[in-house]
Formats: sequence, structure tokens, C-alpha cells
Amino acid sequence: MTAGRQSVPGDGRVLVAFTGQTELWWLRWLRPGFRHCYALIECESGWVIYNPASHRTEIRSIGCPALADLLDWLFADGAVVAAWRLSEVPNCMAPVRPFTCVEAVKRLLGLRAPGVFTPWQLYRHMSRSMEKTAKKEKKNLDKWKNTFNLSSQ
Repeated sequence: MTAGRQSVPGDGRVLVAFTGQTELWWLRWLRPGFRHCYALIECESGWVIYNPASHRTEIRSIGCPALADLLDWLFADGAVVAAWRLSEVPNCMAPVRPFTCVEAVKRLLGLRAPGVFTPWQLYRHMSRSMEKTAKKEKKNLDKWKNTFNLSSQ
């Protein structure tokens, strides 16, 4: 395997939808509302649904709905949605794990989160990561503002 970086298509925006809908009885032990997850990937031609189910993986283009319309559709379906931005990831082998919707979405996002196995855990991990990123960006913005204000006096 070559050591390199994988490029990110388009703008890199991904919505991860978490839902409680399942027809599989053995998933009933999972947290209500977080029994399955799938991703919607923004690309140049619109949005693509990536839905890794237990019996098949569905990949389907849904065209170019506005982001607000897409979110309305997801919320009307009862989904909880987390946003993510793809970034380049090291080109190395991911850990060997059972194929689940969570593992498939983690690999799509480039996440190496060894303790994340359920949709609820993935949602919490993504939420914490986004909070850290927002705090870091705010800190950098505040530092820049302070520097700018000091230099303009």
C-alpha cells in the first residue's frame, strides 16, 4: 500500500442521518431514535444517499434539492441529523471490524473511533468533535480579533 492522501470530492459536505426505524428485531436493544444511520454526500450533481443496510448497500442520487428542503425531508422522516465536512485522510488500512451501518459511515467520514459501535455513540462522537472544532475556530477568531484591535490602536 502506498502512503498518501485520499482526495476529497466536491465541497466535502456530508449529512449523517440517524433514525430509529428498523425492521430487524435484534436492533431493538439499541437506543430509540438511534438504531440505524446513513449518509447524504454533497457532490457536483447534487446529493447522493449512502445507506449501508444489513442486506444491501444503497447508493442513490437524489438530484439537487436545496439544503433546507433536504433537512425538512429528513426531519419529517424522524431523523436526527449531524453535519460533517470530509477532509483528507491518511491512506492506510482501517481496523478490521464487522460491517455495520456505523462502521460504513465511519469509513466514509474518515473517522478512526475505536470505541464507537452504535449509532448513538457515533452521533455523540460527531457532536463532540464538532464542538471542539467550533471552540478552536472561535478561539482562533478571538485571537485574530485581539491582534487586529491591538495593531489598529
